Amino acid sequence: MNRIRDIRKAKGLTLADLAAACSPPTTAQTIGRLETGMRQLSLGWMNKIAAALGVEPASLMRAETTAPAQIVAELGASGPEALTHPREALPPSALAPEDGPAPLVLSVTASVGEYRPGDLVWLRAIAPEEAGQAINRAMNRDCLIPRPGGRFAFGRLIDRRGSLVAVLPPGAGQKQVVVDNPPWIAVAFMLVRAL
Repeated sequence: MNRIRDIRKAKGLTLADLAAACSPPTTAQTIGRLETGMRQLSLGWMNKIAAALGVEPASLMRAETTAPAQIVAELGASGPEALTHPREALPPSALAPEDGPAPLVLSVTASVGEYRPGDLVWLRAIAPEEAGQAINRAMNRDCLIPRPGGRFAFGRLIDRRGSLVAVLPPGAGQKQVVVDNPPWIAVAFMLVRAL
């Protein structure tokens, strides 16, 4: 069995979305047959689907030595609802984009704002050449920004003027930090918190 359906659903894609993202595009029926094992998943198909999903081809296959974590229920406005078919819960590395730089992780060691000790904040770096629209989408989101001298600024991205970017740190009573011409900005996309 493969993990194509689990990864596709975790990324919010339909069969048609994944089929269109393949190069060259294929049909939703073909993707469905590959997911269910009705059609053999060759190395060529693994490479095409992995590229379309933005993951490593090896992540499409299940490891037989360990049982995967299962999503057994969904919590909605009316309370928890059992799933008729449990789904595999994907580790953060399977959700990270393959075509960009590897995700960065910020480890939280003290309670700061809404963050607790032990939290891991996963971030995607935006390169300067991609900065235009990507930074606009990062506005009002938590970001990690490198500063001179090997230091960092972390907080809510609140302003951008030319080469200057400003973040508001998460701690109470903190003043905004302005960084001039950072080489990259990493935008938080996932929070991993142990309960």
